[in-house]
Amino acid sequence: MKTIRYRSSGQDVHYLEEILTKLGYKVYVSNFFGKDTDIAVKDFQSKHNLVIDGIVGLKTWSKLIEVKKDLTAFNNKLLSEQDVKDFAHQYGLELAMIKAVNEIESNGKGFLICGRPRILFEGHVFWRELEKRGINVTQFVSENNKDVLYKKWTKTHYKGGSGEYDRLEKATKISSDKAFKEAAYCSASWGSFQIMGYHYSTLGYPSIDNFVSKMYEHEREHLNAFGKFIKTTSFKGKKLIDWVKEKKWERFAEGYNGPAYKKNKYDSKLKNAYLRYSND
Repeated sequence: MKTIRYRSSGQDVHYLEEILTKLGYKVYVSNFFGKDTDIAVKDFQSKHNLVIDGIVGLKTWSKLIEVKKDLTAFNNKLLSEQDVKDFAHQYGLELAMIKAVNEIESNGKGFLICGRPRILFEGHVFWRELEKRGINVTQFVSENNKDVLYKKWTKTHYKGGSGEYDRLEKATKISSDKAFKEAAYCSASWGSFQIMGYHYSTLGYPSIDNFVSKMYEHEREHLNAFGKFIKTTSFKGKKLIDWVKEKKWERFAEGYNGPAYKKNKYDSKLKNAYLRYSND
């Protein structure tokens, strides 16, 4: 694990914040080491006779893993080298391409430390999914559910980590109508590659429940869903998979991530990762 501290960012921060929430700390699970995480880390260090500096290095990581002994309980769900090779063969892609895309576009480990797939619930998508099912959404809006049912996108209500499951389940319980559960599960992005649930039919899954059950199985199922997504999704006249094959990283990054790809330099990261793996 990397040494991280206040204002650090990345997957190591996400993992740290997951552990801290498991230990009872109230921190926002994201990829950013904020003030809440800094306070929690210093409290943990104080309670375990460590230097109280807020820096999560070898000693603090070791103590965190020692205290939370079940952190590796679900490591049998992780992607293997053979899984990546099989995927490359199935889709006619270079292994270096797949490794590059997996490194940059994968959201890190596809499962929370509790064994459930990573998700992000989108209340504005939930609104849209309910409307698609002929439901008069406005009659269900209340002060109590404003964090899961809203018309326009906002990140204000994100909780991150397992907190997203709290939001998901809250959405399913707004009404006993089974359409609410289906719409809610369609309104979350799932797994390593954060594929939105509402794509399930286009990707060949018979139901949203089937799609979700696959996401619970293994990271290779996350990769399979990603493969189906880039094979069926078009952008600027071509399928996303074709942009990968042609090494048009800018086109692929924009088609997969939207305009934000420029800010995050996804295209450059993909190209550099591809070149690195090509030289292995």
